[in-house]
Amino acid sequence: MDYEIIKATEEDRAEILALYRAQLGREYCAWDEEYPDDETITYDLSRDALFVLKMNGRIKAAVSIEEDEDVDRLDCWDAKLAPEGELARIAVLPDEQCKGLGRIMMQFGMDELKRRGYAGIHLLVNKNNVKAIRCYAVFGFRTVGECHMYEQDFLCYEREL
Repeated sequence: MDYEIIKATEEDRAEILALYRAQLGREYCAWDEEYPDDETITYDLSRDALFVLKMNGRIKAAVSIEEDEDVDRLDCWDAKLAPEGELARIAVLPDEQCKGLGRIMMQFGMDELKRRGYAGIHLLVNKNNVKAIRCYAVFGFRTVGECHMYEQDFLCYEREL
């Protein structure tokens, strides 16, 4: 599999939005027309926090390094793993799913957090997102809690980097 993972640029915006929109209505996906949106992409680009996997010049997958104070304040996170980063908006084109690209993006995101000086990682996964739960299980995440945020029920996952 020949691919490259690079920091997303403004020129990637339309293709990233199309990737996000391609997830809508898919089984287990809780995203809607309002999230993630163009504003989300602007926020991620402004922080050098959005990465894309390209094959033959086309975006096949994306991952974002998240900054969400509400999530960071949850009391289930292990203080011994601080500072912790968060990954979000892991997306793979529907035609490319089940080929390992989600796992490649997860590993890249964790490596990038480590490069940025984080000792641990935490993330939220919708309790009904069976595909994501399976993907994260490979990496040894521990379920450390549950929460209800953004009108969804989440599992709180955490691990050392």
